[in-house]
Amino acid sequence: MEKRLSIIIVEPDPERALPIVDGLRELGEHDIRIIAEETGLARQIAEFRPDVVLIDLANPSRDILEELALASGPLERPVAMFVDRSDEQLTRAAIEAGLSAYVVDGLRPDRIKPILDAAIARFHMIQRMRTELAATRAALEERKIIDRAKAVLMKARGIDEEAAYALLRKTAMDQGKRVADIAQQLVMAAGLLTCR
Repeated sequence: MEKRLSIIIVEPDPERALPIVDGLRELGEHDIRIIAEETGLARQIAEFRPDVVLIDLANPSRDILEELALASGPLERPVAMFVDRSDEQLTRAAIEAGLSAYVVDGLRPDRIKPILDAAIARFHMIQRMRTELAATRAALEERKIIDRAKAVLMKARGIDEEAAYALLRKTAMDQGKRVADIAQQLVMAAGLLTCR
């Protein structure tokens, strides 16, 4: 962790928070804030906009997880939760909320760096997967639109699929647009012409 990070620690007990802060300070000069009040957690996190959130709670509630999920905190930054004991339902809820790490047996200073590194790496991996999934979905939608546009051209002009695609491609090149954009315009126009 060469980069200076802004880190929020959610810990209602000041005596439990101090060793965490000390452990983080040993890792470098990070901007660390402690949130002791769990009420309005999502708002407080959103105001500070940290790079990482560490939540150390003896017995976290579903409300905290739901608030984190609603605030999209885990989707915007790595969030690691440390709990004192395992609970199957809470573990499942934490994973569904998108937490980067859910660690049982609390947060000890000697475990901070490896867990923080793993949470950040996992967060970035999941972000890449989300980006790739969104790109794949967009490409699939474009492919569907292009196929519909080819069908419109094939029917209207009595040409085969290859010729229809060539016509779409040529029109896109002539207008300096993408094939998918031309296809979208054609499908919309065909829809307007067939409306009753």
